[in-house]
Order: sequence, then structure tokens, then C-alpha cells
Amino acid sequence: MLTAFLAFIAAFLLISSVGFLAFYRQDALGKLLSAVLDRSDNRLPPSIPEVQPGTRIERIVEPFQKIVPRSPREVTVLKKRLVRAGLREKTYVNIFYGAKVMVPVILCLLATITGAYTLSPMFVYAVALGLGFLLPDFWLDRCISNRQLELTLGLPEAVDLIVICIEAGLSLDKAVMRTCEELRQSQPEISDELNLVILEQRAGRPRADAWKNLAERTAVKTIRSLTVILIQADKFGSSVGKTLRAHSETLRTRRRQDAEEKAAQTPVKLVFPLVLCIFPSLFLVTLGPSMIIMFEGFAKFLT
Repeated sequence: MLTAFLAFIAAFLLISSVGFLAFYRQDALGKLLSAVLDRSDNRLPPSIPEVQPGTRIERIVEPFQKIVPRSPREVTVLKKRLVRAGLREKTYVNIFYGAKVMVPVILCLLATITGAYTLSPMFVYAVALGLGFLLPDFWLDRCISNRQLELTLGLPEAVDLIVICIEAGLSLDKAVMRTCEELRQSQPEISDELNLVILEQRAGRPRADAWKNLAERTAVKTIRSLTVILIQADKFGSSVGKTLRAHSETLRTRRRQDAEEKAAQTPVKLVFPLVLCIFPSLFLVTLGPSMIIMFEGFAKFLT
């Protein structure tokens, strides 16, 4: 037990030292260069690139991320999942695979330190390894669902702003750009996705392909239907403003119906907490005294 605890402390100090050096090396180098070169600002010269936070974390997990085998198909699927979660940098792939190694090791160390392994060493360590390997996937799925929920909730507001801008005389591209600027604080997720659509169009991609990529990138049904409506309106030359206004009303009606559906499901979901948590305590309070009296009466009768 003492040996395992000392090994954990040594590993923790080693990882902390590596992280400290990785995070603060660049700042110290900038201060030294500014002092030697007598620069008016603290920026590094162009010959020394600045290290991004993702690159620093990637350097820490680099020894671990190479342990997990990967195939090009699995990496492609993982990249799509990371994009749907809003994590578009390439470094997140290595961080994800590194986490699938570091989390099981941390859980095993915690099981050793807390003494939980004494119950059943093989079972506890097997659960720690399996759960630690799956936790990054669970976390990523949670991030994807949260982002999709935020996109679904922010889409009606974005569509309303696009309609207002179009009716004010702006084109569809200018309206989307203006909507991105207005929703940057209140709805950052939908603003980020619409901004990517604008950037793809500026890069030369056709409007229909840019909106199709938005639907594929987010995997949200409401955004997919919006994409189909915009492509059809652009193809057949119908009024985009009237089409989007009708679609916005449909989205709000669907959101209200979803809220009513969840409210109707509340009594059914309350059955299990009532049966498992509340009813036993009520039975204990109401029937407990009478059961005690009955047991005392039976004891006197038998004696």
C-alpha cells in the first residue's frame, strides 16, 4: 500500500513538472528575449512560433495516445464526432486517444490508493480499466448532445433574424453574416456554424454545398430541414423571406409540442421514484408503530 502511494505521488509530481514546463516555457522565453533584445512589446520574434494551448496539451498526452491502435476509418469517424461537438482542431484527436489511456490508469491508481481493490482485485481493476476506456466516449457523446440541443434552441431566433434582414433589403449571404454578428453572444453555437457557412462560400464553395455541409456537420433534423428549404427556394426562385418565416413558425410550434410531450411524460417518469423512494418511507411511518405493537402482543401471547 505504501509503495503504491509513493509511486502515485512520484508520477503525479513528474506529470505536474512536465505540464508546468510545457505551459510556462514559452512565457519565460518571451521575457528573456524581450530583456536581451530590448523590445518594446513582449511578443516573440517571427522566427519563434507561439505554442497554442492545444499543442501544449498534445505534447503532454503524446506518449499515451500512440498506445491505442487506430485505423483511418476510426479516425475519420472520430473527427466527425469531434466536429459535431465543436472541437475542430486536429490536436483533439490525439488528446482523445491519450485520454483513453490516461483515464484508466488514473482510475486504477485511485482504486489502489483508496483500497477498493481489496474487495476483489481482478474485478475492481477490470471495471476501472473498462470504465476508464469508455469514459472519453461518454463525455464526447454528452458534448455532442448538448451542442445539438443548443443549436436546436437557437435556430428559430437565427431564422427570425435572417428573415428580418432579408425583408430589410439584404441578400441571403449578407443576412446570414449579420445574424452571425448579432447572435455571437446570445447563441454562440449557431453563430459559429453559420460563420463556417459564410467562410466556405468565400472560399469558392457553392451555396448549396455549404448548406449541405452545415446539415452534415451538425446532424440536427431542424437544420437539415432548413437546408433543404433554402436549397429548394434558391433552385426554384421562390421568396426566401416568406419561406423562412413559415419555417420559423413551424420550428416554434414543434418546440412547443415537444415541451408539451415532455410535460405529459412527467407522471409516468414519477412512478419509479414514488415506488422506490417515497412509498417505502410512508409505509415505514404509517405501519411501523402498529407492527411493533403487533410483535409485542404476539411475544406476550407466546410466553
